[in-house]
Amino acid sequence: MTNVAIIGAGPYGLSIAAHLRKSKLRVRIFGTPMQSWSQQMPKGMLLKSDGFASSLYDPDSAFTLAHYCEEHNIPYSDVGLPVSRETFVAYGMAFQKQFVPTLEETNITSVKYKSGVFELLTAEGELVTAPKVIVAAGITHFGYLPPFLANLPAEFVSHSLQHHDLSLFRGRKVGVIGAGSSAVDIAALLNEAGAEVHLVARRNAIAFHKPSEEPRPILQRLMAPRSGLGLGWRSKLCTDAPFVFHAMPQRLRFRAVQRHLGPAPGWFVRDKVVDRFPLHLGTTIRGASLENSHVSLSFTEQDGSATDLRLDHIIGATGFRVAISRLKFLDEDIRLRIRAVNDTPVLSRNFESSIPNLYMVGVASANCFGPLTRFAYGAKFTATHLSGHLTGKN
Repeated sequence: MTNVAIIGAGPYGLSIAAHLRKSKLRVRIFGTPMQSWSQQMPKGMLLKSDGFASSLYDPDSAFTLAHYCEEHNIPYSDVGLPVSRETFVAYGMAFQKQFVPTLEETNITSVKYKSGVFELLTAEGELVTAPKVIVAAGITHFGYLPPFLANLPAEFVSHSLQHHDLSLFRGRKVGVIGAGSSAVDIAALLNEAGAEVHLVARRNAIAFHKPSEEPRPILQRLMAPRSGLGLGWRSKLCTDAPFVFHAMPQRLRFRAVQRHLGPAPGWFVRDKVVDRFPLHLGTTIRGASLENSHVSLSFTEQDGSATDLRLDHIIGATGFRVAISRLKFLDEDIRLRIRAVNDTPVLSRNFESSIPNLYMVGVASANCFGPLTRFAYGAKFTATHLSGHLTGKN
């Protein structure tokens, strides 16, 4: 028996565990540290979030990304200097070793709920019981492919989250679908790796983020304050008032999460994309089909002409959709009992689902707490509030 079991060891799971470390609660945390970043994000990518918004969070903020970079002589700036995936992963691993040394690097294969207690089964077959469980599963389970791609064989179609080493596509003709950060980053890295790349998107243009600048004139700071999600009062309210967001009508919350901070790659990747490979923008995709040993992607160009690309592979950088039904490690009875809207959990102000003492954090909580919890920056608010609730301090 343990008091609290945490499933997941990304920025949210590790930050929560770090906050609970000095409490009287017996806590066990399971997972591979920084798994989605270390094993599922492509080598060579740069984070879109600024340096100051890319930390994990211990209670005293004693070990930020800035501290780590200073210790290891890695160039760093709060704003304006992109953070590499490699630096972020190394920092997360160092954070885990220092603040969550008891992490158990194993997967939880099933969670059942019996008589008010949860039973967790590890990949090694150990049965762990806990009255409280925190699901910090991150984005790993929520990669979304549109229907015209979803039923094609994995040999020809994949989600962007499935690619860590893009050098495997050297010499191959690859189509990337999407106009957001994942799509543009992967297309640029594929091109650098020696693939023949075609980027296809419905949007008429790629909305590259503008570079961050400091210091800014006081009027600019008043008109568009900086936050961990970027510039502007909307983003500032998202980071500073998540409980206000939680109290908003459901329709407004869902719309805000869907529309705010839409697809927008970082400014630093523009020169690796524009005029480097074909960009098919403003398209209407008609479908995809197999042709012998290739996959054909058919779409209508912005000028109305029809195009059929014969490709070796298609990568769908088509985002993520939270769906409780896809958390297969949760027993079916648990998944069915969780109150949900559009397959996303309805959570209390303490991140608690309709099943008592089952908490869900990270991107799974975004429809309740706003865009803040779609990003690593939201781990600070989540860890601080949830740990306070669990220890009786809130």
